[in-house]
Amino acid sequence: MSSKKSSENTSTVVWKIIEPIAKNLGLDIWDVQFVKEGTQWYLRVFIDNEYGITIEDCENLSRAIDKPLDEHDPISQSYCLEVCSPGIERELKRPEHFKAFIGSDVLVKTIRPIESGLREFNAILKDFNNNIISLQLENGMDIKIEKKNTVYVKLNDFEI
Repeated sequence: MSSKKSSENTSTVVWKIIEPIAKNLGLDIWDVQFVKEGTQWYLRVFIDNEYGITIEDCENLSRAIDKPLDEHDPISQSYCLEVCSPGIERELKRPEHFKAFIGSDVLVKTIRPIESGLREFNAILKDFNNNIISLQLENGMDIKIEKKNTVYVKLNDFEI
């Protein structure tokens, strides 16, 4: 296992290895997840670019990162590599995701119900600053939620 593993999580280490390769192919890394489902581990790399992602983009990046991941060996157990698009209803996770989609319709699920009793709701993303998500609900009410209090925030085709 890589010595970097002790100070950084697997997703961060993998991101650093593959980001220059993705950039060289004209792709942006949207997210990297290392998750266990059942008995199998999955390394999921979500990619994007301004033109949309094709199956060929996924195949090209998968082939391009396979050898560098083997050489750097940041993951001690066996895993299945998946390279894919974040999809139309992509989850907003990083500050740059939120900032890029201000004004967009989002679907929000919170850990606990908000003051109106809602736990999953549609809203317009108004702002994102210091991990505070500013939203406008369907009824026009503006609310603020700490990102850590959400299960997810996804792009949505909902319109107010």
